[in-house]
Amino acid sequence: VQLQASGGGLAQAGDSLRVSCAVSGRPYSSYAVGWFRQSPGKEREFVASIAVDSGRTYYAHSVKGRFTISRDLRGTSVFLQMNSLKPEDTAVYYCAVGPFTSDYRSTYYSFEGAYDSWGQGTLVTVSS
Repeated sequence: VQLQASGGGLAQAGDSLRVSCAVSGRPYSSYAVGWFRQSPGKEREFVASIAVDSGRTYYAHSVKGRFTISRDLRGTSVFLQMNSLKPEDTAVYYCAVGPFTSDYRSTYYSFEGAYDSWGQGTLVTVSS
C-alpha cells in the first residue's frame, strides 16, 4: 500500500488549510486512516483518525473542534480540514493506514502501533 500526503503549506494564525492523503488501492477489507504530526524537536503525536467504512472518527484533544477528518466514498482519499490554525499546529503531517476492527476502542487508533503503512508527510507552517 502507498500513501501520499499533500496540501501542506504556509498559513497565518486563524486561517484554514486542508491536507489530503491518497491511499492506493484498498489495503484491508476494513481499515482506518490516521493523521499524525511532528513538530521540530518533538515526538510525533496523534491528530485524528477515521474508520473508512463506518466513518467513525476520533480526535486529539488539542485539535477537537478545529480539525475535521473525512474521507471520500471509496475510501481512497482522506482529508484533514484544519480551521482556526495556531502557530503550535506547525508540523509535518503524516497519514498512516492500518487494519480496523470495531472490537477496539477509538482510542486504540491514536497509537502509532495501530498503523503499519505511513506516507512521507507534508509540512504545515502557521505564522503568528
